[in-house]
Amino acid sequence: MDRFDELTILVAIVDEGSLAGAARRLHRSGPAITRALNALEDRIGTRLIQRTTRRLAPTEQGLYLVERARALLADYEAATHRAAIEPLRGLLRITAPVQFGRKHVAALVERFLDAYPELQVELVLNDRNLDLIEEGLDLAIRIGVLPDSSLIASRVGEVRRVLVASPAYLALRGSPTSPADLTRHDTIFGTARATAREWRFGTRDGEAIVRLTPRFLVNDTEAQLLAARAGRGIARVLSYQAADDLAAGTLIRLMSELEPAPLPVQLVVSGGRYMAPKVRAFLDHAGPALRALPAIHS
Repeated sequence: MDRFDELTILVAIVDEGSLAGAARRLHRSGPAITRALNALEDRIGTRLIQRTTRRLAPTEQGLYLVERARALLADYEAATHRAAIEPLRGLLRITAPVQFGRKHVAALVERFLDAYPELQVELVLNDRNLDLIEEGLDLAIRIGVLPDSSLIASRVGEVRRVLVASPAYLALRGSPTSPADLTRHDTIFGTARATAREWRFGTRDGEAIVRLTPRFLVNDTEAQLLAARAGRGIARVLSYQAADDLAAGTLIRLMSELEPAPLPVQLVVSGGRYMAPKVRAFLDHAGPALRALPAIHS
């Protein structure tokens, strides 16, 4: 049993004048109160409560311990209350994918800093899924399925892998209508995470895989989009990355009915019994804002 709990029970017994009264006050069973008192006396090696058939009374040692316990419990209550109401301070370290961080997370962080003026935030933009523990990070925004089950995730949306091309390119080369058509088109291939030069699609019969011979390979999403806007070919990016272009008509979405399953967008923290107040505050701030983004509900 927790030793603060033992002291709380001892004080309740003395205040109430009976084991039954202590049980009612603490919403415990009578046997549980008796066991706690016996365990405390056994550990200390002295009797703390003198029991008779008619009444209970603290011994001299019991009175001494009760007075010390009252002071200790009062200090504990004051400390925990102060911790709960004190302004949030310190450094909060957050990681997010590069473009998603630029487009959506940076603005969230700015508003969070306005709400909590005594906090600092370090935003680490990286398209690799950095290890939260090894990198000393408090929280991550992740896109995709999490392989690590020790992480706690809160889903805030989803994105899709979309094919896009400019109206000028499509006017010149035509629009593909099946995955096989892509072998006759110029393609712009993102190498940042890909291990094979192929694109996968969902079909009624399962999955279709298209092996590519890209005209342009690049490890940066914005460079892919620039090339696609310039009519260099067909690119595959995440839906949020192309959202502005699709809305403006500078890029056209292709074969949307064959897109693979969506990828979850998640707020992620390390597993553990307790969550730091600054982390909880950011989750409460960011969750509703991210869920409201049209770009991650395509």
